Amino acid sequence: MAENCTRKLIVEICNAKNLMPKDGQGTASAYAIVDFDGQRRRTKTKFRDLNPVWDEKLEFLVHDIESMAAEMLEINLYNDKKMGKRSTFLGKVKLAGSVFVKAGEETLVYYPLEKRSVFSQIKGEIGVKVFYVDEEAPPAPAEPAAEQKAETAEEKPKEEEDKKEENVEEKKEEEEKPKEEPPKEEEKPNPPPAEASKSEDTTAAATPPPPPPEVENPPIAHKEEASSTKVVATKSKAETGKSSQLVINELELRSLSGDHNLVKAKRANKEPACPLHAKLVIGTHSIKTKSQIDKDWDQVFAFDKEGLNSSSLEVSVWAEEEKKEEQKEGDAAATAATVVVDNCLGAVSFDLQEVPKRVPPDSPLAPQWYSLESEKSPGNDVMVSVWVGTQADEAFQEAWQSDSGGLIPETRAKVYLSPKLWYLRLTVIQTQDLQLGSGSEPKVRSPELYVKAQLGAQLFKTSRTPVGLAWNEDLVFVAAEPFEPFLVVMVEDWSNGQLVGQAKIHVPSLERRTDDKTEPKSRWFNLVGAENKPYAGRIHVRACLEGGYHVLDEAAHVTSDVQAAAKQLAKPLIGLLDVGIRGASNLLPVKTKDGTRGTTDAYVVAKYGQKWIRTRTILDRFNPRWNEQYTWDVYDPCTVLTIGVFDNGRYKRDEAGKPGRDLRIGKIRVRLSTLDTNKVYLNSYMLTVLLPNGAKKMGEIEIAVRFSCSSWLSLIQAYGTPLLPRMHYLRPLGPAQQDILRQTAMRIVTARLARSEPPLGQEVVQFMLDTDTHVWSMRKSKANWFRVVGCLSHAAILARWLHGIRTWAHPPTTILVHVLLIAVVMCPQLVLSTIFMYAFLILALRFRYRMRVTHNVDLRLSYVDAVGPDELDEEFDGLPTTRSPDTVRFRYDRLRALASRAQSLLGDVAAQGERLEALFNWKDPRATGIFVVVCLFASLLFYVVPFKVFVLGSGFYYIRHPRFRGDMPSAPLNFFRRLPSLSDQIM
Repeated sequence: MAENCTRKLIVEICNAKNLMPKDGQGTASAYAIVDFDGQRRRTKTKFRDLNPVWDEKLEFLVHDIESMAAEMLEINLYNDKKMGKRSTFLGKVKLAGSVFVKAGEETLVYYPLEKRSVFSQIKGEIGVKVFYVDEEAPPAPAEPAAEQKAETAEEKPKEEEDKKEENVEEKKEEEEKPKEEPPKEEEKPNPPPAEASKSEDTTAAATPPPPPPEVENPPIAHKEEASSTKVVATKSKAETGKSSQLVINELELRSLSGDHNLVKAKRANKEPACPLHAKLVIGTHSIKTKSQIDKDWDQVFAFDKEGLNSSSLEVSVWAEEEKKEEQKEGDAAATAATVVVDNCLGAVSFDLQEVPKRVPPDSPLAPQWYSLESEKSPGNDVMVSVWVGTQADEAFQEAWQSDSGGLIPETRAKVYLSPKLWYLRLTVIQTQDLQLGSGSEPKVRSPELYVKAQLGAQLFKTSRTPVGLAWNEDLVFVAAEPFEPFLVVMVEDWSNGQLVGQAKIHVPSLERRTDDKTEPKSRWFNLVGAENKPYAGRIHVRACLEGGYHVLDEAAHVTSDVQAAAKQLAKPLIGLLDVGIRGASNLLPVKTKDGTRGTTDAYVVAKYGQKWIRTRTILDRFNPRWNEQYTWDVYDPCTVLTIGVFDNGRYKRDEAGKPGRDLRIGKIRVRLSTLDTNKVYLNSYMLTVLLPNGAKKMGEIEIAVRFSCSSWLSLIQAYGTPLLPRMHYLRPLGPAQQDILRQTAMRIVTARLARSEPPLGQEVVQFMLDTDTHVWSMRKSKANWFRVVGCLSHAAILARWLHGIRTWAHPPTTILVHVLLIAVVMCPQLVLSTIFMYAFLILALRFRYRMRVTHNVDLRLSYVDAVGPDELDEEFDGLPTTRSPDTVRFRYDRLRALASRAQSLLGDVAAQGERLEALFNWKDPRATGIFVVVCLFASLLFYVVPFKVFVLGSGFYYIRHPRFRGDMPSAPLNFFRRLPSLSDQIM
């Protein structure tokens, strides 16, 4: 945002609906007062109208653009006192600045009117549009021409005098310079932050680097801090003759032993300028900077402390000098060849045990001069600063990192954002003036037409309809920002398969709506046919972008975001989610290195809401340590955090230059509703991956999770609000349509993230989003069946308990049930209170036995241990199948056997309901007659016998002693089983 720009907030008060009458005559004369940032505006009064329409725009000046999101816009409705005794309050609405949008993205949103106090009688809603406009500030007014001429006339002699003085000073400075000093070099455009002022002394005062930026991802609850060795490399100008100066900038790694900051280097001898580079040797690591001539490197290097096998760091400076060598070829004349030789100017060593430590927010360590030890070229100096740091240091993100392969983009930590998704609704109404067929083709008497619409790779079509009839069908697409330029609508003739005409609709200019209270305007579009048909008719459609829905791009049971697409409907923030990814242990090798040994290059991907994070890739480690922390905003507690671990195969390319694929190591999920607020959970979770040969444990991951919430009231209120936005309940999408749109959204997100730099692999995104949840799996079917059985097991336990009471398996318990039955019959008003009191006591006692560790993937519940290899192979088989015909035939027969049992179960359930219908429809006249007589006698019996006596007698009869009970089924049960069903009518 430019400094000379001003921002104006536009509040358009459109209308209000169903206001509360306040004037004593059944109406209200409403006006609105809007307050924002200390400014107040007022609309006109609409007299005697409970549904007033204002359509007024009120402008406010935004004083501080950066803090606009924290401001509140308040709209108050009042009844005009001219039409009543006093100005009566009609309701208010408060809007946070975070929901304000740019001009062009605004939509009409209806907000329910809120009460000012508990006893206020308020109803209705108000429709407003809120957006902001950025305008350039007007230029300063031009001064009169006469004054400008006078000022310029006065300024000219002053400028000439200043120039003369500057020339005199420059001559004096040139005379004072020694004759041997070379001409001054050009000033560097971007000097390093730690570059010191140039001096001829052996020591120079270094200017302090800028303050460190805010640490974005400090680790959570670290037991041991990771240290790092930082090295900053820059090269300076010569001091005498062409003396070189080397600067090694700050650099840090996750676990480094010391930080080394080499700032300047001096050469004592006077030689022509030549390329210089610095070389760092620590343990088995040997790295050098870029070769530069009279320029600084400004490079940062970091060395992992755990990977070091040395206690010293050596920094050396090398000059790349050219030498000519004579070469003789037989009797030919000698030729001179130029050879580049590296000449060492000296080296300096540092003991890592004596290196100081530096932890932010400490300022960077000031560099110092050190003498380079060399027998050939003594007198050279270097300015270096070395310290032990952590990943929280400001230079770590841009540093060369020893455990991540240096500066490879595919191994760096990145943050990705999913594209913002909208539903695009196209309503096809009708067509007119269609030019069907051509003169050479025979005309069909009643041709049938259908409309086909395409947005990117999405293609949907309507049903077939004769010419002249309307469709009135909705086609719903998934649109991602930035939108595809056009939605193509085509009309085709089903009888001959030819295209009648097509029209293009500009998607970014479509109307955006947030609810179903206002229908978008319909439009006519001309259809363009073939080249010889510039006009083939016209089509009547209605198109809009639905901002009131949340576009699901994940499986419904593990969703992490339930926000509506429109920014105006954003939910309030209820808390923050902090995730610390510490490390992994005991990872198994997933690939081979150099064809000799196994290795793993692990990194972590976490997804919550629209934000994806990717940690650094730790190369060739089975126990990697990342120690990275990330934060997400939480708008709903009933959401899920997904964390996956992968092996990086993209940083290396094959012979054809194509990157490899990232391999799965494991995945865990954390449901936020199972976490206690403001508590850190530090646990290790097992990583398990499902392979065609079975489940395999790949290791463990250690993470720290904290869900912080500042307001308990907002958190409790979230449990009473709908999970999805309002439009999902007013105009719900069908299950089949919702599943198609979810798969489409997954493909769009996968394609967009794969086009990032560095890309997030398609296999990674699909694994995180669970794109294969809709695929048939025998294992998942068995798991779901046993989940149903587990839910019904509680009813089975109750049935067994009642059976034990009936059979007097434990006589004292049966006697207590008799007493309880008498108490219930005599005091029925205590039944509900007793039940809820028991529930309260049971749940309160179970609180101490609650789960104190967040849940992870359950292998037993997933049914991975009791599944056969053929069933797993079927699950990994794609569509269409690639297996042999014999294998497919065997699986089909197995599926038929399973479906036959489900078929019999469905038939038995249907038969019970049909018997009950047969009893009331006289399908069996004798059975229905018996039932009629029983009903007559029962009505007379219940008229005479009190209800309490009936309940008590029925209870005693049900739990009577086995001595008074027979072994055969009861008469009512036998009667019901004899009723007819429709099973005998099935062919």
